[in-house]
Amino acid sequence: MAEEGESERAEAVVAMGSMDSSESRWVFQDDDDSEIEGEEGDGDEDEDEEDEDGTPPRTALDSDDDGNAAHRLIRTGPRIDSFDVEALEVPGAPRNDYEGISVGRRIVIACQILGVVFGDVGTSPLYAFSVMFTKAPINGNEDVIGALSLVLYTLIIIPLVKYVLIVLWANDDGEGGTFALYSLICRHAKVSLLPNQLPSDARISSFRLKVPSAELERSLKIKERLENSLTLKRLLLILVLTGTSMVIADGVVTPAMSVVSAVGGLKVGVAAIGEAEVMTISVAFLVVLFSVQKFGTSKVGLAVGPALFIWFCSLAGIGIYNIIKYDTSVFRAFNPIHIYFFFKRNTSKAWYALGGCLLCATGSEAMFADLCYFSVRSVQLTFVFLVLPCLMLGYMGQAAYLMDNHSNYEQVFFSSIPSGAFWPILIIANVAALIASRTMTTATFSCIKQSTVLGCFPRLKIIHTSRKFMGQIYIPAINWFLMVACVILVCSISSITEIGNAYGIVELGVMMMTTVLVTIVMLLIWQINIIIVLSFVVIFLGLELTFFSSVLWSVGDGSWIILVFAVVMFLVMYIWNYGSKLKYETEVKQKMSMDLLRELGSDLGTVRAPGIGLLYNELVKGIPAIFGHFLTTLPAIHSMIIFVCIKYVPVPVVPQSERFLFRRVCPKSYHIFRCIARYGYKDVRKENHQAFEQLLIESLEKFIRREAQERSLESDGDEDMDSEGDNCGAIIAPNGSLYSLNAPLLAEYTQDGNTISEASTSDEVRPVVEAAPSSDPEQSLERELSFIRKAKESGVVYLLGHGDIRARKDSWFIKKLIINYFYAFLRKNCRRGIANLSVPHSHLMQVGMTYMV
Repeated sequence: MAEEGESERAEAVVAMGSMDSSESRWVFQDDDDSEIEGEEGDGDEDEDEEDEDGTPPRTALDSDDDGNAAHRLIRTGPRIDSFDVEALEVPGAPRNDYEGISVGRRIVIACQILGVVFGDVGTSPLYAFSVMFTKAPINGNEDVIGALSLVLYTLIIIPLVKYVLIVLWANDDGEGGTFALYSLICRHAKVSLLPNQLPSDARISSFRLKVPSAELERSLKIKERLENSLTLKRLLLILVLTGTSMVIADGVVTPAMSVVSAVGGLKVGVAAIGEAEVMTISVAFLVVLFSVQKFGTSKVGLAVGPALFIWFCSLAGIGIYNIIKYDTSVFRAFNPIHIYFFFKRNTSKAWYALGGCLLCATGSEAMFADLCYFSVRSVQLTFVFLVLPCLMLGYMGQAAYLMDNHSNYEQVFFSSIPSGAFWPILIIANVAALIASRTMTTATFSCIKQSTVLGCFPRLKIIHTSRKFMGQIYIPAINWFLMVACVILVCSISSITEIGNAYGIVELGVMMMTTVLVTIVMLLIWQINIIIVLSFVVIFLGLELTFFSSVLWSVGDGSWIILVFAVVMFLVMYIWNYGSKLKYETEVKQKMSMDLLRELGSDLGTVRAPGIGLLYNELVKGIPAIFGHFLTTLPAIHSMIIFVCIKYVPVPVVPQSERFLFRRVCPKSYHIFRCIARYGYKDVRKENHQAFEQLLIESLEKFIRREAQERSLESDGDEDMDSEGDNCGAIIAPNGSLYSLNAPLLAEYTQDGNTISEASTSDEVRPVVEAAPSSDPEQSLERELSFIRKAKESGVVYLLGHGDIRARKDSWFIKKLIINYFYAFLRKNCRRGIANLSVPHSHLMQVGMTYMV
């Protein structure tokens, strides 16, 4: 359905996976050589919108029962999807690898990278030394050399070695950030508490799963341990939510730190300006900053990219000038022995100074979180050949100045600027600070969208600011929320040192969560030598814990405010995930039985009025309870019903040819179908309802024709079976490949005496036998197609069911508090599907339903 964006006429943008969907791939088959296509698990929220909440968790009723089936790996041709018509109609969008582009375009991209990715780390020279020497005052030139050595090697170890050379390669098909790592892990092991992973999802080309072999033995053992331990699954989710909450908090503290430190340079140039004036000007700058955020990453990044290039060149130029003018001995700092001497002389003060030293590496996580905007190689090359050398020269120049001016450490950057260049550099510094503030804001938008799609954040309005590149988004509610929080932080904490402590806490929180998740990726997915993995954990997690111990010691100075903010964001995400899980479990338990539909007959116990009803629901399998509510509430139901389920899978993009599944739910006379649309968390949907309806009807007709073709290929003489899962056959493609089409989506199986209308890859399917088919298959096909066209001409109505949950009276007090108040508040104030569907109100029909959990 249509999503609000910048353009009134926005086309659907869908990126193709890096593997061509027409390639053959490995799949599982059971003993009777029928390909496994068990479609079960979850669906997404009942609204077809880009900014809907993630898929709720599934319960034991929905889980696969593959343990009783013998499977083997075979090589098969590409899967023919039953919704190819819609997939082929939607134009694809360019990926973010930027292959085959011109030199001029590469220069433009380089400017955007500077403006979007490196603004944060680029402005760290404004405040790093100031915070360090506030905690460990200079007692001699050796202290300056020791502090410089500590800064240089922090830059080399954390931003360069950890992030640029290692972590950036742990991206999820070009997507970075905490939730991208979580999605990558979920795709290789069923560790998610959310039901995002289905057997058929593993055959999406973006998955890139490896064929089991002896080399994967350690990985398979880890996978089994993770999948069988509910405690480990919950712990992994808590780590991910903690990292994401720190990213959001970083989006508050980064603008505050960058802008206040840059505006503070006015105190050096104008003696009459004090702390109150700096605060007022900083607040004004922050309001302007968040106001221009809506113009998008590409526009703003291109506009401010050249300014940041000038900023980096200024850093290098001032650094070279100060080195030549004051002291060339600062090159001794490349000898790490001076770090030892620095700690030996200053002991506990040097340990306190670690919190300030870490500020030189702030922005490292933004390089990874903002990766969705650019390619890995472009970010790596820009950092190694431009950003890192300029930063090192800038810090060395400040150290050379401090060798002769020990007392000017509070505003060392502005004090070290040559007098003739002070005002131009001050202006550039403030522009760079505003750019740096945008860096974590864009990273925050990216992380929140990922968490929303994966079911860990309430639905919000998401605006896609670029038609050419996916991932460039703007979230108005989060933007203004960050602005208010940032202004409050600046007004309540005016000291650069206190803000620096808060900055260090959130940065280290994100860094440690990233280290843990990348370690799991190394063990589970990369399958590299265990010595390398242990070295990664010991070096980087040990270093980050050391830094963290330093900043935590100063948490009482005012930086606790940002910790409270992070805790609040964590609780919002966890409560939303918990409530969505309970809601989904309840809907699964209360879904309608296929036996009941049979008893009602093809008229469903009511009047079948001409037309098509699109019922949005969360279940990928089974008949949702809300459908029964429609039957009992409405005086009539449409002659054709299509259950539409939007399903997110843990991949960035789903190739167009693999996006849709379309199956028959009941015998032909019922005219009930199911449409499942699978999306990755980077996929963009901006269809208007007329185009969507047309594509859906064309796809339905294509499915029915294919179904008839399957029957014509059957050679066993069996009677036609119209229940989902009874379609057996194959199609010979023009290239000679043989495609298996026996891909059941829904069927019925019996478990413990209870009938459950679901598909199973291992349970025996009980067919639904229809009345004797027509003697002429062609006439039967044409009659059904004619019925669909007449129903379309009668009109399409969107049936929206809003399900709410309430805690039972005998529930614990905490559960009542969370479900009845906190979760209910979030659901009431999150973005509803009706707000995002460009459908006339005359075509909408809504029914509410409350579940007791």
